[in-house]
Amino acid sequence: MTEDTAATTAVPGPRDAAAQAQGTKTQAEREISRDQVTVTMPAEGAYLSVLRTATAGLAARLDFTLDEIEDLRIAVDEACAMLLAQAIPGTGLTCAFDLDSDQMTITVSVVAAQPRMPAKDTFAWTVLSALAGTVDSRLGPEDQVSIVLRKRRAAVDPGGRPPGAPRESPSSG
Repeated sequence: MTEDTAATTAVPGPRDAAAQAQGTKTQAEREISRDQVTVTMPAEGAYLSVLRTATAGLAARLDFTLDEIEDLRIAVDEACAMLLAQAIPGTGLTCAFDLDSDQMTITVSVVAAQPRMPAKDTFAWTVLSALAGTVDSRLGPEDQVSIVLRKRRAAVDPGGRPPGAPRESPSSG
């Protein structure tokens, strides 16, 4: 298993300073807040628990709710199952996590003997979309097939509670 974490830094130029003065985020600012973690392992179902654990840990780092974390764990498991069915035995499965301040993008990839896009009209695809928010697939170079999951963290109200969380009743005292 390989794990790489990187953050991009940039020195603001004159154009960046103008955007900062206007209160907008520049590309450099967006990149600074992004971490990337890549996990590569054998393309075998026996190793999926490692990815589920990594997914949960990284989502917790971004303050996702417990329900959102569980949704992501299940979505990663389902995406891997879809791709492992066409992975060449003995090759690797790569899972790249892109962490931003309010969202996580997860790209699961394998090398396939006969690469094909996962069918988007299946129950499995519907489950992925419900769990992850945005789901896409792509064919890459060298027979690589990928599923991309993107989940945005639920907005938190000014009181620090996620949507739907019970409000504390005022104490009489």
